[in-house]
Amino acid sequence: MNPYAAWLSSGDNAWQMTAATLVGLMSIPALAVLYGGLVQRKWAVNTMLMVFSTFCLVLIVWVLWAFKMGFGSPWIGTFLGKPGTVVGAAAEQAQANIPSLNGLMPKFRFPQGSLVYFQFVFAAITPILFIGSVIGRISFKVWLIFVPLWITFAYAVNAFLLWGGGWWAAHGALDFSGGYVIHLAAGVSGFVAAAVVGPRLKRDREHGVPNNLLFVAVGAGILWLGWNGFNGGDPYFAGSDATAAVINTNLATAVAMMTWIIMDMIGGPGKKATFLGGLNGMICGLVGITPAAGYVNGVGAIIIGAVTSATVWFAWNYLSKVRPFSKVDDALGVVYTHGIAGLLGGLLVGLLADPGMIVYLGIGKNPDVTTSGLFYGHPHQLLVQAGAALTVIVWDALVTFLILKGIGLFMKLRIPDEELQIGDVAVHGEEAYPTEELVRVGAAAEIAPPPPARPDGQGTRATEKVRQTE
Repeated sequence: MNPYAAWLSSGDNAWQMTAATLVGLMSIPALAVLYGGLVQRKWAVNTMLMVFSTFCLVLIVWVLWAFKMGFGSPWIGTFLGKPGTVVGAAAEQAQANIPSLNGLMPKFRFPQGSLVYFQFVFAAITPILFIGSVIGRISFKVWLIFVPLWITFAYAVNAFLLWGGGWWAAHGALDFSGGYVIHLAAGVSGFVAAAVVGPRLKRDREHGVPNNLLFVAVGAGILWLGWNGFNGGDPYFAGSDATAAVINTNLATAVAMMTWIIMDMIGGPGKKATFLGGLNGMICGLVGITPAAGYVNGVGAIIIGAVTSATVWFAWNYLSKVRPFSKVDDALGVVYTHGIAGLLGGLLVGLLADPGMIVYLGIGKNPDVTTSGLFYGHPHQLLVQAGAALTVIVWDALVTFLILKGIGLFMKLRIPDEELQIGDVAVHGEEAYPTEELVRVGAAAEIAPPPPARPDGQGTRATEKVRQTE
């Protein structure tokens, strides 16, 4: 008896599942605690619940119809794949296959289930990222309806066009691991969603103090190292290009983080190094190298880290004061660290893609699979990259706008202002940091009736707290 099919490589499959798990950890718990720590304490529970709920919803939608729309047989020309389920035995255990890429890359050496799960964690993290744009005012119920629709009509189209053998893939567009499909999409969609839903309360915008920087640091560390799976898993083989992608990812990120920190020290608001500034630089590097990780060499990675971080630093500090950016409340600045950084990374691929970086080795008379940018004699690549970016920007902005406007015809997109004043306790009946007084009173309330009201009709402060948590 043999535990492996003839086509299956245990090493490739093990790495693919490990890489997928690393990417999953970037969402839960990394972004749950990173975003949960960045927001005001009154929104920590709402943020965590939105992250975990999104992860659940996307997986359900993914296996029932959306995976096939992104990676299945062509359905609407070269724009979208045909919907279908991937829950049967063959869909989980047969050899992985992306129909439109047959003959254009080596045959997969792991099961379809590994491909489905790997691509799911990419799909899931995209709307999770732009939770950061609309946190602190969007209705939780609206978000639960929005996510499946956005995955179906925006993300699946992005994925098919660039990764599933669709129009831009056929025309040579390069997006190694999601600079366009994920990060540009998240930045644009989050910005449009923030504009449609409207701003946070004025007080919350002016006093948006992070509630726990230590949690932010934990989330940031998992996010960074999880990116080894994000970019290292995308060659689909545990070979040399996966190694190059991991090294380039870490190198670009280190350069980007230090670039932002130094720029803060030279010209930042207080001319001081800050952890939140370093975090922004780190994310810029991770995002910027994502579309390029296995296509550029180490020098290219350094350039991408420095350029994306420096450019987004200027955008964060100066472009944010110009319309329309000054008029849209993108709560955690997703349009900058993901939208602009993803766009820059994708365009820089068009300059820096190195034909010496071998993505797949040729066999026999077949040449090696490589890429080449403008600096290596292929200027057309930059035009292709710009065209693909424009497509993602326009399509995702339009779809996000229409979905939210459609939902808005039937229900309010925003949490009511009186609940916005309170936060988690009003929306979910939970607090991330219950006070000692609240815990004591809450326990006492279970075994004794509340104290009588005062003659003026007002309950005690403690009683009011208990009522808020009921």
